[in-house]
Amino acid sequence: MNLEATRSSSSRSKSNTEIAIQTIKKLIIENELQPGSNHLESELAAKLGMSRTPVREATLILEAQGLLEIVPRHGVKILPLSISDMVEVYQVLTALEGTAAELAAQKSLDADAFVEAEKAILMMDEALETDDRETWAVADEKFHNELIRLADNSRIKSIVSVFNDQVRRARALTLYLRPSPTKSNEDHRRLLDAIKAGDAVAAKTIHTEHRVRAGAMLISILEKHKLILV
Repeated sequence: MNLEATRSSSSRSKSNTEIAIQTIKKLIIENELQPGSNHLESELAAKLGMSRTPVREATLILEAQGLLEIVPRHGVKILPLSISDMVEVYQVLTALEGTAAELAAQKSLDADAFVEAEKAILMMDEALETDDRETWAVADEKFHNELIRLADNSRIKSIVSVFNDQVRRARALTLYLRPSPTKSNEDHRRLLDAIKAGDAVAAKTIHTEHRVRAGAMLISILEKHKLILV
């Protein structure tokens, strides 16, 4: 095989691996691959309609991200959520996103920088009017992603993106078990106002308190409905 063909093959392999990562991750987050369930590599490959090589590469990456465990000769096991996992995840997100809010407020950003965050808040408000929790969740995630973007810290962005996968799993289980998230929308508006005003202390405080409350509520629901391991 010549060099060009080798590069082409490598590129296709990388692309397939990325597709496998995103597809398997989506199946886990949406609980189509149930926590605690076991799956052969060949089974996952057939489900994704691809060869076993990119699936194998994808599971190695997803294992490092804490979503599954590779069991020799038995394929993979989808890791369940645990109380300690979620407590630690929210501790990390609370600290990092609080810092992100502080950094964003220190940047003296112009109005154009907040357009997408404003759209996310409007989308959340409209979703709650019809109790469309799925749309609300999409908008909520968009707002949090915008917060990280406004902070413009690549290290925070890369770490938060990994932990957000765990939050998505828990949120998918609890979305319709929680009260209507009107307080969450109010917190987001207050946070954005503080960032616009350049009040770094208020921005960090508002978002830290928001994440602490959100984490405590989510874990409480998971425990109450026995959706999480001790």
